Amino acid sequence: TLFPYRGSRPDEYLVKSFTSALPCPRRTNEAPVKHIAESTVRRLSLYLRFLEDYRRQGLETISSGDLAALGGTTSAQVRKDLSFFGSFGTRGLGYSVNPLAHRIREILGLEREWRVIIVGAGKIGAALAQYNGFGERGFRVVGIYDVDPARIGHSLDGVVVKDQRDLDADLKVLKSDIVLIAVPPEAAQPLVDRVTRAGIRAVLNFAPTPLHAPAGVTLRSV
Repeated sequence: TLFPYRGSRPDEYLVKSFTSALPCPRRTNEAPVKHIAESTVRRLSLYLRFLEDYRRQGLETISSGDLAALGGTTSAQVRKDLSFFGSFGTRGLGYSVNPLAHRIREILGLEREWRVIIVGAGKIGAALAQYNGFGERGFRVVGIYDVDPARIGHSLDGVVVKDQRDLDADLKVLKSDIVLIAVPPEAAQPLVDRVTRAGIRAVLNFAPTPLHAPAGVTLRSV
């Protein structure tokens, strides 16, 4: 599996790793959201998945007990997580599914579009490029790059793989938020240096090697 974290899908891993750490627009007159702990982001992402499942089933309400049972936590933890962001639910009636799902999407930064570039169009990069769940969570792949002439020019889910030599120029115009690195280990650190110099502030690394990034850049390795 591409994502070795139990219960994680690629889109959820991006949510847990980046969206709460990167700036996104707030609603008018809304106070800034406090820093969200990674453990809270992880639980909110699970709550959102369950709420979306309920919505697909046509269910309009869900209790804190139901969310707790599905998420492997307690009702008290669910209420604490949600109270951090405001008042939700009605005692004895539970939470309205659609409004709560919408608010959690806002908290996680999923009510905006996140523009993603994938560097490396091999097995992992190609699988990521063709993963349907990205679009559902607001992640749009805007560019795919590789150094292999056999891969350049091929289309992956409607995005044509380009020569990696074009990356620097394209970064200036694509205005991407996140770069996913799926290249050989020896190429990974130079690539991190390259994209962060171009202004990228979030990198998800799939290369099996430790990497470092400048201050102010969120770097996660899978």
